[in-house]
Amino acid sequence: MSESKPAGQFFDAAIGLLRQVRDEEGEHIAAAGTLIADTVAAGGRLFTFGAGHSALPAQDVVYRAGGLALMNLLPVPGAVVDVVPATLGSALERVDGLATTVLDSSPLRTGDLLIVISLSGRNALPVEMAMSARERGIRVIGVTSVGYATGTTPRNPSGGFLKDHCDLVVDNKIAVGDAELTAAGVGAPFAPASTVVTSAIMQSMVAAGIGELAERGIEPPMLRSGNVDGGHEWNRKVMAEHGDRIFYRW
Repeated sequence: MSESKPAGQFFDAAIGLLRQVRDEEGEHIAAAGTLIADTVAAGGRLFTFGAGHSALPAQDVVYRAGGLALMNLLPVPGAVVDVVPATLGSALERVDGLATTVLDSSPLRTGDLLIVISLSGRNALPVEMAMSARERGIRVIGVTSVGYATGTTPRNPSGGFLKDHCDLVVDNKIAVGDAELTAAGVGAPFAPASTVVTSAIMQSMVAAGIGELAERGIEPPMLRSGNVDGGHEWNRKVMAEHGDRIFYRW
């Protein structure tokens, strides 16, 4: 594939961002792995949250073959991309008080860990989610673009960004606007890479946590693919043993 074509250019841009995150955020990703391992070792529960397209990386580590069985999605009705009309999800991100209401009715408690994903980190829902969670004694990892904090203005009552209300921040290095390419005849930048990069960050943080648990002599509760022989039986056993920390099953 010619590098001068948009498809090849997108791969080059995404690979460049992945390398940048690996090289510049490695310590933060390792620290996130430590927080995950600490939470598991102490009997806490693990949750992820994202709104709009940020919900995709949040979902990517939940009930996943090869993944940590204890990862749970914190759902907010209407905040994912399958809501109709799709613009409703964007509107809900700006509603004050929604995150606190969600946490009030969620199983999250002191000692748990919540990963909040928001590319811009400027809207009320993710910022309030992080703030309210920390007030409850829940540790928060924020995955966001720190560049938005200098390239945009806050859109929430705190006057800050997600990065200002977390115990740990991992910067996905995505530029304001989330579009890697331009071309003659195309009226706007195109080819967003935030999902590729943020999903890689999520998987790398979970991998770091799994590795650290193993180093401590704690066997991580893992899921296997249901499409390999014995996979469903393995998963049922894991879920039965750790059911008090798994919230995506009946």
